[in-house]
Amino acid sequence: MRVIVTSFRISLALMIFCGLLYNLAVTGIAQAVMPERADGSLIYNEQGQLIGSELIGQSFNDPSLFHGRESSIGYSADGSGSPNYAPSNTDMFDRVQLFVQNWEANNPDVPIGEVPVDLMTNSGSGLDPHISPDAAKVQIPRIAQKTGIAIEQLESLVVEYTDSRELGILGEPTVNVLKLNMALQRLMSS
Repeated sequence: MRVIVTSFRISLALMIFCGLLYNLAVTGIAQAVMPERADGSLIYNEQGQLIGSELIGQSFNDPSLFHGRESSIGYSADGSGSPNYAPSNTDMFDRVQLFVQNWEANNPDVPIGEVPVDLMTNSGSGLDPHISPDAAKVQIPRIAQKTGIAIEQLESLVVEYTDSRELGILGEPTVNVLKLNMALQRLMSS
C-alpha cells in the first residue's frame, strides 16, 4: 500500500510540475522576451485589423496577387499535414494536371517548364507561407498585366521581400506570400 501512495504522490507532483508549472514558466518567459512571436507572429494591416500569421499560409486566388504553394488541406491550421503521394499516384497526377491547366490559362506568357516545383506541390505541413524567389518571379508577367504595375517594380518588390538563408548558410531564400501581397496592395493603392 505504501508503494501505491508514494507512486500516486510522485505522479501528482510530476503532473503539476510538468503539466502546469513548466508550461506557465515557458509561456511567461516567451511573453516577456518575444511577445510578438509568442502570440503567433500575427500580421495586422494599417487599420489594426488582423490579416493572418507570417507562419501559416493563405490561399490567394485573385490573379492580380501572388499565389502560394498548393495546399491539400486548404491551409486549415487545425489539420496540419499533407498526403505523401508518390509521383505515380493518380491523385497526385490529377492535381498536377489541374495545376498545369490553370497555369496555362492564367499565365500564357510563362511556359509550364519554367514553373518551379514548389508552386505545384504541397509542403510537408500543407501550411507553408513561403515560396521560392523563382516561384514569385514567374508570376510577375501575370500580375503586371492585371495591375498595370511595371515588371521592374514587381521584380524589385520580390527582391525586397526575399528573406535570405538563416545564419547565411541554413535553408534556402524564401518569400513570404502574405507580406509580399500586402506590399503589392499598398503599391496598387498608391
